[in-house]
Amino acid sequence: MQVWTDVGQVPAEFGPSVVTIGNFDGVHRGHRDVLTRMVADARATAASGVVVTFDPHPAQVHRPESAPPLLTGLADRLALLAETGLDAVLVCHYTHAFAAQTPEEFVEHFLVRALGARVVVAGKDVRFGRGNSGDLSTMLTLGERFGFRVEVIDDVAGHPDPHLAGHPLTHRRWSSTWARELLAEGDVEAATVVLGRMHRMRGVVVHGDARGRHLGFPTANLASDAVGMVPADGVYAGWLLRHGARGEPQPAAISIGTNPTFGGIGRRVEAYVLDRDDLDLYDEEVVLEFVTRIRPTVTFDGVEALVTQMHRDVVDVAAALGVTRVAPSTVG
Repeated sequence: MQVWTDVGQVPAEFGPSVVTIGNFDGVHRGHRDVLTRMVADARATAASGVVVTFDPHPAQVHRPESAPPLLTGLADRLALLAETGLDAVLVCHYTHAFAAQTPEEFVEHFLVRALGARVVVAGKDVRFGRGNSGDLSTMLTLGERFGFRVEVIDDVAGHPDPHLAGHPLTHRRWSSTWARELLAEGDVEAATVVLGRMHRMRGVVVHGDARGRHLGFPTANLASDAVGMVPADGVYAGWLLRHGARGEPQPAAISIGTNPTFGGIGRRVEAYVLDRDDLDLYDEEVVLEFVTRIRPTVTFDGVEALVTQMHRDVVDVAAALGVTRVAPSTVG
C-alpha cells in the first residue's frame, strides 16, 4: 500500500480510483466491512482503492480540550488500513488552513485532480469542507459537475455476539465511539468484538519507581505519550510484543492506575511479563494487547496484602491467557 503524506506526492496522472474519506480511528469492523467491499469494487473496474484520511484528528485541532482519546496512532491506523487491501492512503495534514477550503475546492483539488476519482464512497452523514458545510447532497452535486459517481453506504450494524450477550449496546452500529465507551468501562473483551481485534497501546518503555522489581514483579512502564486509548483502571490479562506488533507475543499482567496503595497520583500503564525478570526493555518500543480485565484497581492495607494479591493476579492472568507458567509463584 502506498502512503502519501502530501497531495504533491501523488504521482501525476494517478487514477482512476475509488475513493473514500474519513478519520478511520481504530479501523473497526464497520470500517473494514466498507473498505473491503470498496477495494473489491475497485478491482472489478481496474481502479485503485484509495482512502483520504487526516492527521491530526480534526477534533484535536478544532476543540482540543474535548477531543476524544484516539484508539490508534497513525502508524497503527495505516497498518490496519493496509490489511483491507487498499492500494493507497493519502494522509492530509489537518490544520485550520486546510479546514478553510470550500467543499468544492477540497473535492476538485484532492479527489478529482490528484486522485482521478471515478467513484466516491460516502456515508449518509458525510461532512467536508469549510465549517463542515459540505454534505451528501453537496457531494452528489459535485459528482455531477466533475464526472464521478457517488456510492452511498449505509451504517454497518453490529450483530449479536456471544461476547456481548445481554450487553445494552449489542444492536448499535459498529463505531469508534462504541469502542471508546467500552474501553472506558474496562470491557476490553467487548471492545475486541467491535474492533475485530484486541485493543492495542504502543509506546516506549521508560524508567518508573522500580517498585515492582523490588516486590518481585518487574514491570515495563509505558511513556506518557504512548498512543492508543488507555482503558479503565484495573489489572488486565494481555500480551506484550517487542519490536512493534511484529514481535513474539509474551503473556503479561497489565496494570493501569495511580498505584493508590503508595499514594500515587498520575495514571500509569505498566506490564509484567509472566515469570520473566531478565528482560531489559528500557527505551524500546513495545505494543500491549488487552485480552480481559481481571479486576478493578484496589487500595490495599500495606505491601504484604498487595504482594499477595499480585501473586493471585498472575495466576488469574495465566489462566485467562491459557498459558503454562515457567515457575509458578506460591499464593500467600
